[in-house]
Amino acid sequence: MENRVGVVGIVVEDIEQAEKINTILHEYAAIIVGRMGIPYKERKISVISLIVDGTTDEISALTGKLGKIKNVHVKSALTKA
Repeated sequence: MENRVGVVGIVVEDIEQAEKINTILHEYAAIIVGRMGIPYKERKISVISLIVDGTTDEISALTGKLGKIKNVHVKSALTKA
């Protein structure tokens, strides 16, 4: 399967979920090219953006695991090839 490059956006509405999120991100560190996290204190949320380079299966597994965490919302956009 061919690798794709993409961006994953994560909105965290419950900071108590940070440990779970970081555990999953560590598990998929091999496909994460870059990461930026911004706490948005006025809204009491955090926003994380990832640049990823992996197969669609790897990226889907990452986003799927993150999306199962309560009060964590995930969207991704990938290159076609």
